[in-house]
Amino acid sequence: MRPQTIFGLILVTALVSSCGLGNSEPPNPNLQLTSDGTSSSERELNDPNRSTIWDVFDTADAEQVTNVNRYLWSASLDILNFLPVEEVDPFTGVILTGYGTPPGGGRQYRATVHISDPALAARSLSVSLQTSGGAPVSAATTRAVEDAILSRARQLRIADNKL
Repeated sequence: MRPQTIFGLILVTALVSSCGLGNSEPPNPNLQLTSDGTSSSERELNDPNRSTIWDVFDTADAEQVTNVNRYLWSASLDILNFLPVEEVDPFTGVILTGYGTPPGGGRQYRATVHISDPALAARSLSVSLQTSGGAPVSAATTRAVEDAILSRARQLRIADNKL
């Protein structure tokens, strides 16, 4: 290696390693202690709602699962069965499909379905449709698909209760 490259690497390493040294804030002469003997800055550090960059690597919350309504999930797959399923995530409630032509239709669509709540309600369901040609999908078409999914989900729930 050339001496300039080695010197550059040493300089960059020194700069990066010195970033965390020292405290840029002067000590507070009016530091107030609370009744339990801790300072307000210590209390901020121990705050359970405090978040840092290291929270990304915390595995305690990695197993959080969003509950999705099973009837909405099944109904979405039933109603959109003409579309090839590309990706599903039952833990977050997302269904991504590829392009497909509905029965009796001439235009290709793809859909993204998000089920965000365990309730069997319209607010729990979000459908997004796209066309292969880039033409906009009317709100009425999207609403019709959502209504079909909700109707099928209610049918599945009624059939399940009769067992």
